[in-house]
Amino acid sequence: MTTPGRSPRLTAPSGTRLAVLIAPDKFKGSLAAADVARALARGIEQVRPDLPLVQMPVADGGEGTVEAALAAGFSRVEVEVEGPTGGPLLAPYARRGRDAVVELAKAGGLDRLPDGLRAPTRASTFGVGQLLRHALEAGVERVVLGLGGSASTDGGAGMVQALGARLLDEHGCELGRGGGELARLAELDLREFVRTDHVEVVVASDVDHPLLGERGAAAVFGPQKGADAAQVRALDRALGVWATHVTRSTGVPWADEPGAGAAGGTGFAALALLGAEVRPGIDLVLDLVGFHEALLDAQLVITGEGSLDGQSLSGKAPVGVARAAGRHGAPVVVVAGRSHLTPAQAGDTGFAEVYALSEVEPDPARSMAMAASLLEQAGRRVAQAWLAPAPDR
Repeated sequence: MTTPGRSPRLTAPSGTRLAVLIAPDKFKGSLAAADVARALARGIEQVRPDLPLVQMPVADGGEGTVEAALAAGFSRVEVEVEGPTGGPLLAPYARRGRDAVVELAKAGGLDRLPDGLRAPTRASTFGVGQLLRHALEAGVERVVLGLGGSASTDGGAGMVQALGARLLDEHGCELGRGGGELARLAELDLREFVRTDHVEVVVASDVDHPLLGERGAAAVFGPQKGADAAQVRALDRALGVWATHVTRSTGVPWADEPGAGAAGGTGFAALALLGAEVRPGIDLVLDLVGFHEALLDAQLVITGEGSLDGQSLSGKAPVGVARAAGRHGAPVVVVAGRSHLTPAQAGDTGFAEVYALSEVEPDPARSMAMAASLLEQAGRRVAQAWLAPAPDR
């Protein structure tokens, strides 16, 4: 347990009860964020069954964003789409009124690859374009597009194809799917492209990489998707061809914009052709799920994720939760599968205390398998350390 500061036992003002807001991200490979929240709540209730608990799963704008929206009251809409390598699959998005939340990973994520076989030059974002098109045709006026966990490096070309654009080779034939095909692009035909001028498109992403070069989509993220050195170079060149044609069509060199390299370059297509605005993922999700309103009644906030490390400090969910809660004045306790933060780092980030499941079960495989029961134990520990018992009457 990392202890940045002394853990006060909280007491509520006279006539009120302590309210606890439980807002974790997923424990990747183990539990969804909603399951994490439920397990922590069970543990707290064993110690303080009288306390009002609010469970509010969150995400950082990548995987889990749709689930966070659904838990906050959005409706689930399922669409049959083309998977990242062409096979059909059923993918959800979330909708409430005129708002929609679309997550790239649901239609084109690494975990949607058949048998997990990576296809760095063939994988496409066509499926997420189909989700977007379905939402647009349903009449939404605002789309939150969560990027992260993508299987492709196609610069968002597949997404654009699904929205009606035609990508043609020198013979006027349609290109196939995937970033590798973009090297043959000779013409970008946008005459049938579904326009989004009347729709606000907001991209949830913390990636500030450009589309091309040493910090670009292929070089930085291609290896994660199975690309070897030669494929990285080929994909970067192909994305350069794609960028040239898009720039010619829009008149703006979007490839250099921060965030253009997000999700294999899908950020580039969203900026250039959907008129999207990029916002930090966790901030956008917290707005979506009503986190700030829930904070008004919270005396303690509990958040968490599977691995708390240096990457977490760059804008992952627990840090965003801590910053928001800090402005409200509520202490934030973090529960993580593993924590690699020093006490100083945790304190500087705004974490009042960090509980790591690895302190109870050091074996990673066993810890992941036992995550629900370990989180329940952690909930009990948090309640015992932080939540004063109800006063005698």
